[in-house]
Amino acid sequence: MKWPSLVAPWACKTPVTVVLESEIGEDGAPVAREPIQALCSFSEQQRQVVTADRQLVTLNGTLLFPGDLAPHCPKLAGTVEVYGNRWTIHKASRGRNPDGSVNYTKLEVM
Repeated sequence: MKWPSLVAPWACKTPVTVVLESEIGEDGAPVAREPIQALCSFSEQQRQVVTADRQLVTLNGTLLFPGDLAPHCPKLAGTVEVYGNRWTIHKASRGRNPDGSVNYTKLEVM
């Protein structure tokens, strides 16, 4: 069965560069993967959230991608560059269909 896409590809007009981090390297720093060039739906709206450590964090925007942004990467962490601004990924989620396939990817940046 074909599931409807919750993030329409025609609505994704913003070019973005996503650099994801992989496992820890020999020197103890995370190793950056190859940059991903994609189109997304970008909403730049500031809001504040409290982390589990009770720190106040200001989120600067939300990026929505149709489908799975990086199917080869189980953990989405790294940086995002939109319109010349670079942000760190604070939270990432993959919305799934009932059959287990990924419908959309959501990145919240700070």
